[in-house]
Amino acid sequence: MDKYARFRFQPCLPIGEDGKCATASLKHIRLSRKAAAEGTVLLKNENGALPLKKGEKVALFGKAAIEYIKGGGGSGDVYCPYIANIFDGFNDKEAEGKVSVYMPLIDFYKNYVEAESVNIPTQEQINATWDIVNAMEFCTKRDDMTYDTFASMHVKEPAVPDELIASAAQWADTAIITLSRFSAEGVDRRPQAGDYYLSDIEKNLIDKAGSLFKKVVILINSGAVIDCEYFAENSKVDALLIGWQGGIEGGCAAADIICGDVNPSGKLVDTIAKSYDYYPCKKDFWECFDHLDYSDDIYVGYRYFETIPGAKDYVRYPFGFGLSYTSFSLSGKICCESDGKIVAAVNVKNTGDKAGREVIQLYYSAPQGRLGKPARELAAYKKTALLAPGESETVALSFDINDMASFDDLGKIQKSAYVLEAGSYKFYLGTSVRDAEKLDYEYEVTKDRVVLQLESRCKPFKLAERMLADGSFEKLPMGEASYYYGENAPSGAKAPEAIVKFDEVGEKITLDEFIAQFTLEELMDFVGGKAPTGVANTGCFGGMKRLDIPPVPTADGPAGVRLEPKTGIPTTAWPCATLLACTWDPELIYSIGECAGAEIKENNLGIWLAPALNIHRDPMCGRNFEYYSEDPLISGKSAAALTRGVQSRKAAVSLKHFACNNKEANRMGCDSRISERALREIYLKGFEIAVKESDPWTVMSSYNLINGLHTSESYELLTGILREEWGFNGMVTTDWGVKNDPAKEVKAGNDMKMHVGYPEDLKAAYDKGYLTRADLEVCVKRILEMTIKFI
Repeated sequence: MDKYARFRFQPCLPIGEDGKCATASLKHIRLSRKAAAEGTVLLKNENGALPLKKGEKVALFGKAAIEYIKGGGGSGDVYCPYIANIFDGFNDKEAEGKVSVYMPLIDFYKNYVEAESVNIPTQEQINATWDIVNAMEFCTKRDDMTYDTFASMHVKEPAVPDELIASAAQWADTAIITLSRFSAEGVDRRPQAGDYYLSDIEKNLIDKAGSLFKKVVILINSGAVIDCEYFAENSKVDALLIGWQGGIEGGCAAADIICGDVNPSGKLVDTIAKSYDYYPCKKDFWECFDHLDYSDDIYVGYRYFETIPGAKDYVRYPFGFGLSYTSFSLSGKICCESDGKIVAAVNVKNTGDKAGREVIQLYYSAPQGRLGKPARELAAYKKTALLAPGESETVALSFDINDMASFDDLGKIQKSAYVLEAGSYKFYLGTSVRDAEKLDYEYEVTKDRVVLQLESRCKPFKLAERMLADGSFEKLPMGEASYYYGENAPSGAKAPEAIVKFDEVGEKITLDEFIAQFTLEELMDFVGGKAPTGVANTGCFGGMKRLDIPPVPTADGPAGVRLEPKTGIPTTAWPCATLLACTWDPELIYSIGECAGAEIKENNLGIWLAPALNIHRDPMCGRNFEYYSEDPLISGKSAAALTRGVQSRKAAVSLKHFACNNKEANRMGCDSRISERALREIYLKGFEIAVKESDPWTVMSSYNLINGLHTSESYELLTGILREEWGFNGMVTTDWGVKNDPAKEVKAGNDMKMHVGYPEDLKAAYDKGYLTRADLEVCVKRILEMTIKFI
């Protein structure tokens, strides 16, 4: 069989169990539901309010009873066979005799959603709006139009009639109120009622339910955190869960948790503050559209709240926190150094009466020294198996000592080097950043130690200051921007006298000799995206008829393989990335990657444009649902697990968005102004982990600029850091529709421009002597090397 047949001929070859299709199969849907439950975080459970007792009568409030939000909007959306809402989940439990549901309330929401859905714009109307929006220069009006358009895609939360609430309370003891939020690519959330904060309708509902029902449970259906102050200490609210956006069967997973069929084991991967005003990046985030200063530097999330004097008081729910229906004890804690690693172990015992899982988290605290450090930083973590009551498991954790080094970007000790400063390194082990207890062992460094010498790359020119560990700010050097590019040497390969086709590379011809057959025009055309084939809707990498090179089709992600409804092929909608990270379970995420890889392969696609792992710097970033966490270790480990799973099926990922795409407003023109230290220790670290641990076949550069230069044009980022420092050997693509200089992108090491290329611009640069054939050949070679990996 033709080794590239699935790209050339698009054969339909089911690869699921028993010869059936894997795409949206029962196996995949069950895994999605399992993951949705595993990532649900229980934040409050007064007097054992949950799980519900058998036969408990419940009233389901909130439009998510019918219109559940499975995931975010934009490229992360997924066309799936159905969406199981909250009522679907509880209806199944009622059939099993576990609960009874108050149906008049369900009828109210069904009728409301049906009536209001006629006001949701059609796809044609939405496309017409996008045509207007995309033709505008970025401004407040454009931003508002984008926000309003996405908001219009779902019905608003209705006010429930008082008499219906009262009759529900007469019939049921328990009110379960679901609060839904939707956000999307291309626009940020807002710190206003109905978005980050509760609306008056939601507050009134909680107040009325609290006064009438014996028990009130709040379930948050959102891809990112919302303000929790209205119910965190509200004595009328008995339980609080964040179920995030749970994918195709998110409503069923919520019912699994609330009814006790699954014991919650999710842990927060973001700090939830008592107010949005307490996040240190708020001022930077809303200052303007043109640039985004990262003045909080390395003090992001818990690194800020656990370090800066007084900031601990701003926290409602700390990083790593999450409750269970059972209890655990930790005993026999040990810690030591062994072969260049810090090793810790602990015995975890289920001391409650329900089977459950616990997450063990190991943090370190480096000496402040001259560079300044966060009070605690996550170093390793592990989730236990499902432990029966009375069962124990010994959990061992380890990490490299050099992982505790800090990057010295100003030369306080040694410029552009990772340094272990002299002093005592302390270790904390527990089940959240707050309850982790200090271990007896300390690692001593007698004098400053350089563990890795690098060079200055992607330095800032307009960042005026950055935060220090005491909450003050230090001034940073500023100046005129300057960037450099390397030179590519010719391969020296000669083209064969007779044409040799792509299938014979490695047999009759080397890859360099094969590329020597390209004309200059073919090289320039090859580094631009091609039209979609088959069911793909996001275009293809490569492809050339003369030399019989197959185009490699792509599909959007990361919440599932995104195909157009017109294909008639629904796929599995996985839980959003934040929820997956809250599982703290790389093995589970790997399994999802395997299944996603199968759906990619079965539909004759090559590359899944996922995972996305930008840092949750600010909860208002509209795309946080696509990203994992405020912590780079969680982000990197999660992305690495997903990547290994996908690529185990001979399908590829595109690790995105590289890097600092932490704000959606004016994302193609916004300059992320950031110190080299924060860039390396926070915003690149997750990518570094994923690249080194999973060898992704492709990486996607981001829309934004970093310190004055678009990432797709940055030689220092794409060649210097990604390839030379980290050893990345795949290809780099732009994000879709970038308007940057294609010649600079080629010089930088950005191999593919999507969704189309601009060969005429490349020819002009070549004619001026700026671009060489060798520059183009290097990019083409990396694209072809990626293509060969599919064999």
